[in-house]
Amino acid sequence: MVRELELKLFPDKAFDLEYVNETVRRKLNLAPGQLTDLRILRRSIDARGARPVYLVRVAAYLGEQPAAEPALLSFLQQVENKPEVIIVGAGPAGYFAALELIELGLKPVVFDRGTDVRTRRKSLRAIQQFGEVNPDSNYCFGEGGAGTYSDGKLYTRSHKRGSIEKALRLLVEHGAKSDILIDAHPHIGSNKLPGIVANIRETILHYGGEVHFDSRITDLILADGRIRGVVINDRDERLADAVILATGHSARDIYHLLHNRGIRLEPKPYALGVRIEHNQSLVDQIQYRQSPREENLPAASYKLACQVDGRGVFSFCMCPGGLVVPAATAPGEIVVNGMSMSRRDSPFANSGTVVAVELEDLAPFAAHGIFAGLAFQQEVEQTMFRQGDGTQRAPAQRLTDFVNGKLSAGLPESSYIPGLFSAPVHELLPAGIYHRLKLGVLQFGKAMRGYLTEEANVIATESRTSAPVRIPRDPQTLMHPACTGLFPSGEGAGYAGGIISAAMDGQNVARAVGQFLNINGKPS
Repeated sequence: MVRELELKLFPDKAFDLEYVNETVRRKLNLAPGQLTDLRILRRSIDARGARPVYLVRVAAYLGEQPAAEPALLSFLQQVENKPEVIIVGAGPAGYFAALELIELGLKPVVFDRGTDVRTRRKSLRAIQQFGEVNPDSNYCFGEGGAGTYSDGKLYTRSHKRGSIEKALRLLVEHGAKSDILIDAHPHIGSNKLPGIVANIRETILHYGGEVHFDSRITDLILADGRIRGVVINDRDERLADAVILATGHSARDIYHLLHNRGIRLEPKPYALGVRIEHNQSLVDQIQYRQSPREENLPAASYKLACQVDGRGVFSFCMCPGGLVVPAATAPGEIVVNGMSMSRRDSPFANSGTVVAVELEDLAPFAAHGIFAGLAFQQEVEQTMFRQGDGTQRAPAQRLTDFVNGKLSAGLPESSYIPGLFSAPVHELLPAGIYHRLKLGVLQFGKAMRGYLTEEANVIATESRTSAPVRIPRDPQTLMHPACTGLFPSGEGAGYAGGIISAAMDGQNVARAVGQFLNINGKPS
């Protein structure tokens, strides 16, 4: 027999397995030996009371043992001589698509414009320390995609898009802690995720797949309404009957390539704003009513949202105990993002705070057609860069000064390594964005007492929340409706947002490719 129950445990007891076992025995009135096994199913924090508690859902096994599940990697097969499928991009959509293809008996051939995950660190150091932006290797581009070095948060609401459990289990089987299977808001950390990404690559190679770095896709090989392959670095060709595009939300050149080759794209809404950084101790005090927080409580987070003049204003990619990092993908622009290490032990907390940008907001950029959203995004990023000294120093303002439309005489300390400089961010942002951000922040200050403080920095610009362009696909075949064999996937195609949703989309697309190709690997 299996009994499930939920426990409320104070932080000092939540990770004491002996105490948890004893609590379950007491609640179920069990005799010694009746509890044969105990599995934790779910763990979350409830901070609404005077003292935060963990809500821990457990499965108690009475007189039996849980059934053993085979490892997911045991279902993979050797595919070295199997039909090939090209994957463009080695982020979560691309790599999880590759694993799914191997399970299906197809050979993934992955091309990524950036470097492997370890070499990529040199590019991150260059942008952090010297303001040098490598357009092919940065916080957005390279093995593992944008999430690898910007936090590794695994939370998603996309429960209907696929198996979250399968994606998480694959991460665990490649080195992630098993805690991600039970935590309500699982997180790996930018110091741990690179090793996991490298392990996934080794799995792909072990089973006969290929992974190629420094391999920018510069053209598509098309014939009779079908994709036949890709051109790499303007010189090398690789042919295949199916190509998965998993290039991420910042590969602007891919959008232009598709457009120039007559492959239909669509503009889509996205969001744009700033990143707001507080002291983590303040967030702990607000959320937990204690600072310093007690042991076994993670750095506190928050999630805020409201409506202002018909547009959503919301926090995005909140990084407790985190750092603000430079995320530009080309010289001449300032883009910021957030990340956390696995321990989330930075003294700062930051969150993107953004305004929804709808298609009707892009009228001033109508001359750019379907790329109006991209043009708007670029204009804001380049405006911020022009205010600085040619490096990645970012324009910033105290939060209270931002709301009051006042230039800051000085700025609080920040985690942003390239450095900040005082600037009138309220004037540099588009008027509609600033107006809604200002009113949204005022509402957030009422909802979260202490949030609106002069000791918080507003740092511009948080602009890569999602892709401003969608690559359309048929909802049944997941293939581009006008290009047979082309399968758009992940954030860059407009069908995911975050590591896990992108991973699941990659898996879904891989299965669609399997249905498209018959056993001989020819289009069905």
